[in-house]
Amino acid sequence: MQNVTDRTSNPFGMQPPCESFVPGYGDANADFHVVGDHPGVHGGADTVVPFTGTPGAERFRRALTAAGLLDDDGEPVELFLSYLHACVPDGEPTERDYTEMEPFFDAELRAITAHVLLPVGERATRHVLETYTAIVADEVDLAEVHGEELHGSGWLVVPALDPDEWTDDEEAAYVDALRDLRETDYEREADLGRFLVGPEPYRVR
Repeated sequence: MQNVTDRTSNPFGMQPPCESFVPGYGDANADFHVVGDHPGVHGGADTVVPFTGTPGAERFRRALTAAGLLDDDGEPVELFLSYLHACVPDGEPTERDYTEMEPFFDAELRAITAHVLLPVGERATRHVLETYTAIVADEVDLAEVHGEELHGSGWLVVPALDPDEWTDDEEAAYVDALRDLRETDYEREADLGRFLVGPEPYRVR
């Protein structure tokens, strides 16, 4: 199933319950979906584009560019970027705030139907592992799985440490991991044609 929108910013018209928010941005048919925390951590409050406007965000975008997921103008290539908590917070969001925002994030993630999830930082990685895989998040040390492929149920997950904390080696390792992954058959699809009448395959993500 192909998405029908060609809008880059907020392609599905999400309207979270706040005056100022940073909507999802990128290719609505993306194969890769970056999952960040919130604008106060990963930027975008001024630009209304995720992962912009802070040193860590710009370092992360540099890595995505090197991996071929952003073009030379900084536009996504088969990539979508969004936040667990899209509203621009006044201070640190509470657990209740994250819970209230979760349906908006989940709806967008399932609408994008990317093959690969790229959570950034502890909170995003924990949420992705707990919600979209059978992996026990408490047993995962993010420092040990930075840039590693974790196989979930329906998604391939490649976590990253927060780019504010990256060493040069960690940045290079993340870029190499994404480059290598893009050279593989990373698509996560199932053929449901066996449940239908006729010989044609029916592949879904």
